Amino acid sequence: MPIPAPNHPCWQRLASGGLVRLKTQHLGTQLMAKRLERSTEPVNVKASELHAFFTKWERMLSAEVKQLLTL
Repeated sequence: MPIPAPNHPCWQRLASGGLVRLKTQHLGTQLMAKRLERSTEPVNVKASELHAFFTKWERMLSAEVKQLLTL
């Protein structure tokens, strides 16, 4: 499954609290999710960072990528 476009609503949903429902065993993803939960950055900045992260690690995060549209 390809990574959704940067303007897809799933990134905004994830950045505004949807990451807590992401099921992952990948330590880097878990750490990033916790950091973003505590971050005071605007939602659009968090969404952009999420898209960049998943684009970079797409090959290692296939199970997580499949969840993106349902969270």
